[in-house]
Amino acid sequence: MFRSLALTLSLSLAAAPFADACTRVVYHGPEGRVLTARSMDWSMPMVSNLWVFPRGMTRTGEAGPRSLEWTSKYGSLIVSGYDIATVDGMNEAGLVANMLWLVSSDYPEDDGKTPQMSLALWAQYFMDNYATVAEAVADLEANPFNVVTKDVPMQPGKLTTVHLSLSDAGGDSAILEWINGELIVHHGREFNVMTNDPPYDQQLALASYWKGVNPREVLPGTTRAADRFVRAGTYIDMVVQSDDPREAAAAAFSVIRNTSVPYGITTPDSPNLSTTRWRVVADQKDRLFYVESAISPNVFWVDLKQLDFAEGSGVRLLDLGMDMGNIHSGEVSGEFVPAESFRFEPAE
Repeated sequence: MFRSLALTLSLSLAAAPFADACTRVVYHGPEGRVLTARSMDWSMPMVSNLWVFPRGMTRTGEAGPRSLEWTSKYGSLIVSGYDIATVDGMNEAGLVANMLWLVSSDYPEDDGKTPQMSLALWAQYFMDNYATVAEAVADLEANPFNVVTKDVPMQPGKLTTVHLSLSDAGGDSAILEWINGELIVHHGREFNVMTNDPPYDQQLALASYWKGVNPREVLPGTTRAADRFVRAGTYIDMVVQSDDPREAAAAAFSVIRNTSVPYGITTPDSPNLSTTRWRVVADQKDRLFYVESAISPNVFWVDLKQLDFAEGSGVRLLDLGMDMGNIHSGEVSGEFVPAESFRFEPAE
């Protein structure tokens, strides 16, 4: 049975999101040139399309009683997970959200009073409502809510466990993790790298060991999360520092490619080691969103300045196919189509 993708994403987004290994890093270049890069590592072929959401969309947290409700203040360009969740994206103000896997996540029990939200909407909520990380963190402290998880699509019995990173056009960052039922927020420009387990405070401790090692002589080289954390944090400070958007994007891509998992590698018993399916780089100064599939010969990009985010302009999408295998090139803002014209077979 077919369902409307527009309905699924613009109204509900109630199913569980997904992520497996993945790496995220923020590039702080000269003249305010900020870019956020991430890889998506996943053990199975997957569908991730690009969606444009305008301002003024009425949302609900889709988590049962006391679901949070809001109307989007900012339009956004997002990457979907199985077209049932937002896993990545950038809004028109330059705020970027990235969801990555964290086995250690432990979400709160329903206390009967705190507003709730599906994890599928967690990233979208911040892109809908905030222009800066500081604004998001302050409002989160003043108006807390809990998140609700469900099974990973096509993997019944495996709960989705993720953490979330935010970054903005000024270079600020925040890492949000649910540990032992409590939300832990690491907020500051210095938190520009995120991978997976262990929890973020332990990742920082592991990375501190390598600060005394000459990175030109030795760095940890495996695809484990802790090793990718160290390499990303080291290389993002060593690559060319440029305000030229092309050079800066090349630098960010070079780091996220270095921390990717070679195509075809999957270890079923190790949730933090799966093949890299795709990579994206968001230029938060020029509002450019670059996309690269592991199985496509081209990098293509979307200029958010060319997108219509006006209220009522409609939800639009760019069909990328399985593992983003549909071939696109150059700037593709003109290739999006109205969401209601696209149909899909929902994941079991």
